[in-house]
Amino acid sequence: MPEFFLECFGEEIPARFQARGADDLARLVAEALAPLAPTNLRRFFGPRRIALAAEIAAGVAASATLERGPRISAPEQALSGFLRKHGASRDDLRQENEFWVLEKRVPALDAASLIAAALPPLFWRFPWQKSMRWGGTSAFTWVRPLRRICCLLDGAVIPFALANSEDDGHDLAASGLTEGHRFLAPGPVAVEGLASWQATLRARKVIPEASERIALIRGGIGRLAAERGLSVVEDQGLLEEVAGLVEWPMPLLGRIDEAFMDLPPEVMQVSMRLNQRYFALRQPDGKAAPCFAFVANIAAPDGGAAIIAGNERVLRARFSDARHFWDLDRRTRLADRVAALDSVTFQAELGTQGARAGRLRRLAGVIASVIGADEEFSRRAALLAKADLTTGMVGEFPELQGVMGGYYAAHDGEPTSVCQAIRDHYAPKGLSDGVPMEPVAIAVALADKLDQLAGFFAIGQKPSGSGDPYALRRAALGVVRIIRENGLRIGLRHILVEAAGAFETDSPVLASEILAFITERLRVQLRAEGARHDVLAAVFAADADDDLVRALARTEAIAALLKTEDGANLFAAYRRAANILRIEDKKDGPHRGEVKADLLQDAAERALYDALLAASTADDRLAEEDFSGAMASLAALRAPLDAFFENVTVNAENIALRRNRLKLLVGLRRRIDGVADFSQIEQA
Repeated sequence: MPEFFLECFGEEIPARFQARGADDLARLVAEALAPLAPTNLRRFFGPRRIALAAEIAAGVAASATLERGPRISAPEQALSGFLRKHGASRDDLRQENEFWVLEKRVPALDAASLIAAALPPLFWRFPWQKSMRWGGTSAFTWVRPLRRICCLLDGAVIPFALANSEDDGHDLAASGLTEGHRFLAPGPVAVEGLASWQATLRARKVIPEASERIALIRGGIGRLAAERGLSVVEDQGLLEEVAGLVEWPMPLLGRIDEAFMDLPPEVMQVSMRLNQRYFALRQPDGKAAPCFAFVANIAAPDGGAAIIAGNERVLRARFSDARHFWDLDRRTRLADRVAALDSVTFQAELGTQGARAGRLRRLAGVIASVIGADEEFSRRAALLAKADLTTGMVGEFPELQGVMGGYYAAHDGEPTSVCQAIRDHYAPKGLSDGVPMEPVAIAVALADKLDQLAGFFAIGQKPSGSGDPYALRRAALGVVRIIRENGLRIGLRHILVEAAGAFETDSPVLASEILAFITERLRVQLRAEGARHDVLAAVFAADADDDLVRALARTEAIAALLKTEDGANLFAAYRRAANILRIEDKKDGPHRGEVKADLLQDAAERALYDALLAASTADDRLAEEDFSGAMASLAALRAPLDAFFENVTVNAENIALRRNRLKLLVGLRRRIDGVADFSQIEQA
């Protein structure tokens, strides 16, 4: 099959836009060239280009299709609309079986012609996250000024231009040219296809594959660090960003002045990452190393000595700024900064951070009493948790919220557990973050997230669809993770009522809404883990348990039962019984009331009746949290239930017998639903 190749070359594309831009290019081209059945599509992206290659058909064969139009007797307006839709005239129609019929003939079309017609509109509607205009009068936009379009089919240029009758499109037209490295090999160069493009760029100091640039950077800085007995602080996001900034990566190592090594390592790392895109290094003992790694975009003739010296000079200036904030902030005690929170807005409808600090102090004390944490330390940590928002360091680096508060609290002589709680109360911020494990830190972290949920729910700012401007889903997931990973046996409802009580609302109702939201996050987490999230939904439908650890244990026991033959058959029988009841209840139900033992004529129905009485022990076992025992009680129903459906006619002609047997099935459903609402379960 012919090879199609397309490259869009221009000014530097922001690293965060490159991968998505390449994905969008591949998607749009695949849609536009669908008649050519593109296969083996490969995409490329880098600082100055996005590109793709694919194998396509040589052309589209001629074809003819019949389109049935309106009836011959239809109004003239209907026929006119049909003709407009298909761009046809009345002479193109014929009559067939009382209908107008249009035969549409599509002539054969070679691949080059189809591509030349399809690509200009694609460029004009390309969906960059942000686009710009540049010099001239053209309305054409791109993420950054587009300079060249290389478009080839088996090595031959496919001629097309972006100009139209009203716009010159910056005079951009397809060619067979690309460009190499801006400094090491500037200027246009001809290519003949994908392999030629890759080889030509490599010869002209450009690595076209992002994955290879990432590997070169990771391996290069890793080797340089290892030569000095150091290791690189893992930062996949920074690695990918730097790979989007350089075309010919040259890893280098610089030194950090000893005078700055007493700065908190988080300050050093954040400053290096955000300001300069440097990689932090560690010593074997885990402490910050007096070195940093970075990536140049050129191979310097002096081995990079001048580049290293320049970057060391820039870093000294950055760290001098950080030193200023570090020294200045510590002159004021963290506790003395709490009053200043009254002038820091948390949210317009929810007041200031000062008011929030008061709420957190009270709620952290409540939670501490439940989980067995030190209540005084928990309240103290909660009161101070937001105070670092008034510091110069956090003003410069908002990413260090909490972290700096922990350092400043330690400097002030606060108890260790208070310092740890301040440091960790935002955790977990993401899926890869650890959760607080120390009791005081757990109390404050839960208070922070539950107050956030209660506040925004109280003012009606709940997430909707994909919109979650206040990160409430993340807060709820944080609550779930803290509880799960610490195995906390707590009743959330009481704590949520306390949290909601700080706002002018119906506390129990609001607490129930938030609990449902949190349990939904738990269900989503289980689905992501490949666990039985439907079983969890069934458990909560039967009993809105606010002890998440207990609910999960119950879920795991039911999921384990469903994996067994007894469980699968019990589930199938339950559904059969539920279907019968749904149908019969519509006729003359509901069929409530106690089963009459004297009407149990068949041995199989008496056996099921006795089994249901015996299965009542499941309630006791659930109360004792003996979930395996409760499942064993349910599993014992399998044999008598099978025998019942095999030997007993539920819809007996005798009305009394029929109603009694339906009540027996109601008792079965009630017994099983007492453990979990099996109607919520998708499959055994």
